[in-house]
Amino acid sequence: MTIRPEDPVRITSRDNVVVKDLRRLARDGGAYRRMGRLWLEGDHLCRAALDRGMQPIASVFAESFWPQAPARLVEAAPRIYLLPDALLAEASGLESPAPVGFLMALPESMGPRPGLAAVVLDRLQDPGNVGSILRSASAFGFAQVLALKGTVALWSPKVLRAGMGAHFGLQLVEGIEPPAVGQLGLPLLATSSHQGEWLHRAALPWPCAWLMGHEGQGVGPMLEAMATQRIRIAQPGGEESLNVAAAAAVCLHASAAHQMATTA
Repeated sequence: MTIRPEDPVRITSRDNVVVKDLRRLARDGGAYRRMGRLWLEGDHLCRAALDRGMQPIASVFAESFWPQAPARLVEAAPRIYLLPDALLAEASGLESPAPVGFLMALPESMGPRPGLAAVVLDRLQDPGNVGSILRSASAFGFAQVLALKGTVALWSPKVLRAGMGAHFGLQLVEGIEPPAVGQLGLPLLATSSHQGEWLHRAALPWPCAWLMGHEGQGVGPMLEAMATQRIRIAQPGGEESLNVAAAAAVCLHASAAHQMATTA
């Protein structure tokens, strides 16, 4: 039976199964894979999911927030849990716990889609970098992101927060091996700090797939050998290299701008 918004389920025990699930999802970066669920903390992520047409399994509110909770959040889920503020904070992964969150089913991964502009992440380790790259991919028209084995979990809490809702506009594929990248049927562009064409002079194909490598080691040899173009970014200021998230933003914007200029 669907629970009405005016009849939330009140939970007061830290040993309640719902609280235990939230705690696992908030603190264990790989729990979502085992549980098939996501825990979205905070108004921004919740609204971003709704904006993309996603429906939560349940919504969770702090008691102090419940009386003024926006109708859109209250009416979003078929089930509502109401927790004391301290208990919800205990289940949070945030330094400043949010008063609302959604439990959501993990979106189904359909595998790489041939022909769809992509970003390939090769063993990236920093959640902030990965979340930032997802935001750039979404902003600049790259509809799918493929993560090779060894890359930080794409739906982990830290990457979710860094992505700020970009996840919900992308097709995300995890745990692939380099040969799967070849199935995209796209030109593969590898970033390099020391060789290849200058980005500002290169003829950038569209659609394409950008290969973004490990923060310290760059693109791995097997993946780099598959590249059809190697691209470097001009750095007249003299820095040795750019942070991978910054490099991705520059490259993906260049692709989007080139594509817009050639189709205008």
